[in-house]
Amino acid sequence: MIRTRDLTKRYGATHALEGLDLEIRAGGVLGFLGPNGAGKTTAIRLIAGLIRPSRGSAEVAGFDVARDPQAVHARIGYLSGEFRAYRDLTAERYLRYLADLRGGVDPARIASLAERLDLPLRRRIGELSHGNRQKVGLVQALMADPPVLLLDEPTQGLDPLMQREFLGLIAEARDRGCAVLLSSHILSEVEAVADRIGILRAGRLVALDAVDALRGRAVRRLDLVFAGPPPAEVVAAVPGVRILGTTDRTLHVEVEGSTAALVAALGPHAVEDVVSHEPDLEEIFLSLYADGGEPA
Repeated sequence: MIRTRDLTKRYGATHALEGLDLEIRAGGVLGFLGPNGAGKTTAIRLIAGLIRPSRGSAEVAGFDVARDPQAVHARIGYLSGEFRAYRDLTAERYLRYLADLRGGVDPARIASLAERLDLPLRRRIGELSHGNRQKVGLVQALMADPPVLLLDEPTQGLDPLMQREFLGLIAEARDRGCAVLLSSHILSEVEAVADRIGILRAGRLVALDAVDALRGRAVRRLDLVFAGPPPAEVVAAVPGVRILGTTDRTLHVEVEGSTAALVAALGPHAVEDVVSHEPDLEEIFLSLYADGGEPA
């Protein structure tokens, strides 16, 4: 549903995005991570057809973004990172206006989304809080049930309850077969809903994989509890293992990659317990940025 090939955007000497290759199938959710300036917004705007690439191409639902922008726009729900709307209109009139531009949207769908997000439809947008204006943006992106969603920082300004409701809406869209590209600074949010993660650094993709696979590449911490004195020398000799410290009968270690070699080495020793501290997405993200990351 989304395919990019060598997608590149340069502004003079600045490389906003360089050589992006990715695919998102129907029912797939790709979470984009990276700090400000990493290229996330540029990538989404290129895929939405709002700016032209310096090199490369993007397709949405089989349509080339540069050659058939109207066909692409008819098939996407888009929320920009800095959503703006007509302040003098009520949320209801504004959403109805956008629905007419799309050729019509079921009013019951708009009402249902507004109810789930607790959006006051009859208030003027200029009178709404930042969080409620963001809800207007979410409703306009979701209301036509498009086959592709492009969402740039969709939950900024939302309280935790509304963030949870948003994740439920994305899960429902995914289950309907919608392809979702989601950019966020909230790592737990991406981890909760995405099946794959793309991490951008200085305009380049430095990681692209399933969440579980990224966890498998990360360094994990283990507490190894032995029946007797810990065999520190045996553990220290295992490739990819580093001892962090010892407490009584417990060895605290870091393991990079697979734990298979460590398990094999511990076979002859009396291990009473193993406590695993699984790396979360934040640790993976920070480790990739600390290490510089290799191009995906």
